Amino acid sequence: MQLLAYCLIYPILWVISKLPWRLFYMFSSCVYIFTYYIIGYRKKIVTENLTLVFPDKSQKEIKKIRKGFYKHMCDMFLEMIKSLSISKEEMTKRFKIIEPETFKSLQSKNKSIIVLMGHYASYEWAIAAQFELDFPIVAVYKRIRNRYFDQLAHRIRGKFNNRLIESHDVIKEITRDKVNNNLCAYGMLSDQSPKLKNAHYWTNFMGIKVPVITGGEVISKRLDMAVTYLKVEKVKRGHYQAKFVTITENAKNCEDHFITKTYIKKLEEQIHNKPELYLWTHKRWKHRNAKTPKAAIID
Repeated sequence: MQLLAYCLIYPILWVISKLPWRLFYMFSSCVYIFTYYIIGYRKKIVTENLTLVFPDKSQKEIKKIRKGFYKHMCDMFLEMIKSLSISKEEMTKRFKIIEPETFKSLQSKNKSIIVLMGHYASYEWAIAAQFELDFPIVAVYKRIRNRYFDQLAHRIRGKFNNRLIESHDVIKEITRDKVNNNLCAYGMLSDQSPKLKNAHYWTNFMGIKVPVITGGEVISKRLDMAVTYLKVEKVKRGHYQAKFVTITENAKNCEDHFITKTYIKKLEEQIHNKPELYLWTHKRWKHRNAKTPKAAIID
């Protein structure tokens, strides 16, 4: 069944990826209408999330953010499909790195770098950063259950020969690079909700006490790495810019949880500024009322 689903859907995705940009975004607008007004994909979850983190906003304001989010989500999902056929030159034109000297300053420290990211604006096209930076970029990703679509996602994200690491192999792979003296920058999406059994650290995210992922901090402190935040902003439809914001040049010298809290604060600032660009379909705050494990640290 997995293979059948892939064989049926892949040709459609390829055709979509080849559409001229004007038709491509017209198609995205149609997808938005279908997704938002007809099937209402996860609309209840999105509304609950927005109402939870923005208690002072009116229903009218929540609805406006929600509609803006669905429009952006459809664009972003289809832009990932567009990556099947997009050229290096076109992606570089549409995803620009500004102030690259910040990253190059970290690069000069002769250390590997953890790049913390959020599900904000365009995280799929962030692979374009490797075109402007003379430094190996490695993407950490989570396996998709359907192995054929997982291979497709792997193909999309690794299209330009950038290296990919599955999330469950990240510590092993980065440690191996350290032993072999291979310097790399590792991109990590770190704003998802961890499994409750792995919820070792709880703090406020958008004003709600929840468990947060600390893997980037743990690895960077253990292996003496630098840490930066990739701040991605949407300039206009189909165009993004990003800059690296240094969190620390020496992770091992930071106080516990400083890196994680700084990352969360920077992501929160972006969400408050343009909330429609965040991925609200995830059940990010699902553990807010859960009983915290005995050994967990609550900040």
